[in-house]
Amino acid sequence: MTTRPEPTFLFVPGLRDHIAEHWQTLLADKLLKAVTVPPLTEDKLSCAARVAAIDEALAQIDGDVVLVAHSAGAIMVVHWALQSSRQIRGALLAVPPDLENPLPAGYPALPDLVAGGWTPIPRERLPFPSITVASDNDPLARLDRVEGFARDWGSELVNAGSVGHLNPAAGYGDWPLAAELVRRF
Repeated sequence: MTTRPEPTFLFVPGLRDHIAEHWQTLLADKLLKAVTVPPLTEDKLSCAARVAAIDEALAQIDGDVVLVAHSAGAIMVVHWALQSSRQIRGALLAVPPDLENPLPAGYPALPDLVAGGWTPIPRERLPFPSITVASDNDPLARLDRVEGFARDWGSELVNAGSVGHLNPAAGYGDWPLAAELVRRF
C-alpha cells in the first residue's frame, strides 16, 4: 500500500484573524507542517485582498496542501478556489457565515460586505474534496443555509451540533473533531 506524503495544512482564519486560543491556532501548533495566512494590515474587508493573501501563502508551499478555514475564511477559500488552478488535496470549511444576510451586532454590516466583494457567495462546485462543518445554533448562519452551501459546493456536510460559531466565545478553543476531519484528506 502506497502512503501519500504529509500535506502542508494552510490555515485560513476569518475576519478576526489570528486568535491565540482559537481551535485553528491550537491545531496548527500540533501539526508538523502547518502555515497560517498572515493577517492583512490594510483593506481588511476586501475579499479580493484576502483571496490574494491565500494565493501568496500558497506560492510559498510546495507539494500537497489541505486548506483549513474558519468562518469568513471558508468563504475566502470558495472565492479563491473558483479563480485558481492550484491543486488542493482537500479543504475543511468550518462554520461558513451567511454573508448575504445581516450579521449580529459587532460584525461587519451587510453594505460593507457587499462593497468588499463578499457577495454573492459563490455556489459553484469546488474543484477539490471538501468537508463543510455546520452548527445548528450558529448566530452567523442558519443550518439550512450552510446545508445549501455544502450541497452546491459538492462538500460533505458534518453537523457538529450546538457548537455556536466554533470559536472561543462559544466555548471552543480546543476542538478535537477538527484534527480528525483534516486527517481524512
